[in-house]
Amino acid sequence: MSYTIKDIALRAGVSKSTVSRVISGKGFASQQAREKVFKAMKELQYKPNALARAMVSQRTNNIGVVVYYYHPHASIASHPFYGKIIDAILHKAKNLNYSVLVATDEEKSLKSVDYMVEKRVDGLILISGFRQEIADYIDQFHIPYVAVNASVEKENVVQLVHHDFKGGAYIAEHLYQLGHRRVFVIGGPQENHRLRLEGFRRRMRELGGEMTEEDVHVSSSFAFADGYKGLSAVWDRFRSRKPTALFATNDMLAMGAMKFLLEKGISIPDDIAVAGFGDIDYSSIFHPSLTTVHINQTKMGEDAVSWLDRLIKNEDVQKGKIEYEPTLVVRESTAGC
Repeated sequence: MSYTIKDIALRAGVSKSTVSRVISGKGFASQQAREKVFKAMKELQYKPNALARAMVSQRTNNIGVVVYYYHPHASIASHPFYGKIIDAILHKAKNLNYSVLVATDEEKSLKSVDYMVEKRVDGLILISGFRQEIADYIDQFHIPYVAVNASVEKENVVQLVHHDFKGGAYIAEHLYQLGHRRVFVIGGPQENHRLRLEGFRRRMRELGGEMTEEDVHVSSSFAFADGYKGLSAVWDRFRSRKPTALFATNDMLAMGAMKFLLEKGISIPDDIAVAGFGDIDYSSIFHPSLTTVHINQTKMGEDAVSWLDRLIKNEDVQKGKIEYEPTLVVRESTAGC
């Protein structure tokens, strides 16, 4: 038999409004009244369904996560970068009693937001680069949201971003100190990796290294295969530049390029040093292990849920960019020339 709030009230000898306050946790209810309600709920084996809780509390305890990323052969759940962020979100959300709905949107459209609005989520976490139009659209619904690994041209949005410019500069300094003056760069799509490339290029030039447009190849995606195919496509140009080091703006691109170099019989780091960016788990087990910039995906995911929880609860939150400091991780793939 399915019982209602009215049945609980009759069994406990209290009003329906008192039962609602106890279930929602909002409003005053004496300890005696709370005990009566909980006892009645236990006796009737009453479990409020999600819709009933939402009607009472005006909250569903659901949060939506949208990842704006696409690669035809990549799974977000197993993705070495985004998968780790999502794992952290799921873990933190569970601790805060939220359920999580996850969607990907390769078209960077409004469809995923519409889906989340229909599900009446309490808040949104938007991951990776998305269009300004999407942020403007969400504002119409007054749903709190947090941006992760993405920048939005709005000062009133919590944006959790890695300090990519500084991370790129750290790689430049590391390679320069090892004696490298000519470095070839494989950059990921610039809507995401522009600051990494700019930080590297500016610092290398400040230090006196050679850096021209001919020393940069921009890839169409971030994938391992694109690092391999990208270097293959510009192999003649690469050899003509005679670099002593290669920097890729993410680890998967770097490892794809390393595979191509190793197949060509080029020794890393004896013939050429290689550095990446991101410090995904694969970078430490690849051979040779990859020098890179550490990004703490777990902390970003956990922090995203914590900030969103505060926004949902209408707590006072300092909005704007929250930048995570980069850390250089030196491994086997870089050495002096």
